[in-house]
Amino acid sequence: MKLKLHWKLTLIFCSALTFCLLLGYFYIAGHLKNYFENNLTNNLRRQLMLSRDFIAGQGLADADALADKIASDLGVRVTIIGADGAVAGDSDLSAQGLAAAENHLTRPEVQDALSKGLGISNRYSYTTKKYMLYMAAPLGPEKDPGFLRLAVPLADIERLDKKIQSIIIIALFLILLLGLGLTFLASIAVSRPLVQMSAAAKAMAGGDFSKKPPVYSQDEIGELAAALRNMAEQINGKIEKLNQERAKLDAVFLSMFEGIMVTDEKSRILLINPSLAKIFLINSPAEGKRPLEIIRNTAVQDVVDSVINDRRRILGEEVTINQPEEKTLKVNAAPIIRQDKLEGAILVFHDISELRKLEKVRQDFVANVSHELRTPVSSIKGYAETLLDWAIDDKKNVREYVDIIHQNSDRLIRLIDDLLNLSKIESGKMPMVLLPVDMAVVLARSVTVLEKLRLEKAISLRVDAAQDLPKALADEQRLSQVLVNLLDNAIKYTPHGGAITVSISLEDKFIQVSISDTGIGIPAQDLPRIFERFYRVDKARSRELGGTGLGLSIVRHIIQAHSGQVWVQSELGRGSTFSFTVPAAL
Repeated sequence: MKLKLHWKLTLIFCSALTFCLLLGYFYIAGHLKNYFENNLTNNLRRQLMLSRDFIAGQGLADADALADKIASDLGVRVTIIGADGAVAGDSDLSAQGLAAAENHLTRPEVQDALSKGLGISNRYSYTTKKYMLYMAAPLGPEKDPGFLRLAVPLADIERLDKKIQSIIIIALFLILLLGLGLTFLASIAVSRPLVQMSAAAKAMAGGDFSKKPPVYSQDEIGELAAALRNMAEQINGKIEKLNQERAKLDAVFLSMFEGIMVTDEKSRILLINPSLAKIFLINSPAEGKRPLEIIRNTAVQDVVDSVINDRRRILGEEVTINQPEEKTLKVNAAPIIRQDKLEGAILVFHDISELRKLEKVRQDFVANVSHELRTPVSSIKGYAETLLDWAIDDKKNVREYVDIIHQNSDRLIRLIDDLLNLSKIESGKMPMVLLPVDMAVVLARSVTVLEKLRLEKAISLRVDAAQDLPKALADEQRLSQVLVNLLDNAIKYTPHGGAITVSISLEDKFIQVSISDTGIGIPAQDLPRIFERFYRVDKARSRELGGTGLGLSIVRHIIQAHSGQVWVQSELGRGSTFSFTVPAAL
């Protein structure tokens, strides 16, 4: 059972008070008893001396009557004893009793009176059947004058002693009750600031620094309360400062695009940030686990182990992961060392997948441009050298050679124009003038441009346009370029006698155009890359047909500049459908 502080103080004070009162009781009771016994003895001595003087003045003619008179006046037992020890008078005995009374010369008090002049004795009286206090003295200075003895029952002293003890006990009990009440109130007054300080300390331990103990006095308890208040203010201030610093750190930590991992000296994860969890699709708690348990990549675990085991200051590694998708990460790791003690490691993950992809695109672009330029330039150079060497005068072949040079020159011009247009679109230097245009009219003009090529291959064309279509919000020239590119591809890759269908509809505030053909189709593995620069499904046939490999890339960028989308659906051997959307001018 847990006692509160004021009850403990009350019990301590009451125990001390009870102990002191018991000591006081025994001390007072003993001294009072001695006091009363001494007082009784002194009074009895004075009465004895006065009675002896009274007897000396009256004489012993009637000793028994004289004993009765003295006893009546003093309230004590009076005995007059002759020199021979015979009882001459006794206030408690009748005449018959006197005659039968024993000789008192041998009584202790009489013997002391005979030898010392005063005798005192406490003993049991067989005459009165009581314990008595006897005091005897000689009646006169003459030889063998006799003795006077006074006696009082000791029971009177006992009754007085018990009464005094009762009074003392009651008084001490009342003092104890009063002390208990006062001690209880005092203990509450003393313990209240301590209880308040205890509550404040518990609140501070729980992080609540709003409760501060009041200062009631200037003593040690008051100084303790003031110290607690000061400590609470200082701790609260430091915690607020730490919280602010941690909030700043958390804001930086959580908002970083780079992934962060912190481990302890045993390679166990202490924390990771959301960016790292997103990179590796970590859904379960990572704290306390090793990196290999949550990332499933030995390269990351090797980086952590290398930093912790070798204490290398900075370690940079490129790590490739395949799940959930293929990514290339630059991992920079460093040990955490404080006061020459290794406490763990920190790893920063940079996603350089896009950078590596762009580098590859740049490399592919340079290679493709070089390849695309080399073919027509090599043809031009070869036929020009042939003409210069010997065929300039050959009327039969010179026209054919010059025509080939001209075709390759046109191919170079188209390639360069497409590269320039693509560069302008990507850099935003080609302005888009967005105005309401009639999609059907733009389509008709684009079809007219390719009419000759379509008729040569006997390809049928059907336009399926919805009724009451709104105008499109687009740049008419760039929109025409998109339609020409898509129609040109449909005609080129559709066999002789095939069919092309163009449908125009309104789809959720966008004008959607779909161009379907019955051509050779596109393999499924090539569909994701069909809009990349210089990407060709059939490279030989594409060059044979005069394509630069940039048309679909230009289409994508123009449509994206219109805030639209472009996509393709195709089945190998059964044709393709290219679709795009541009905003409607509602």
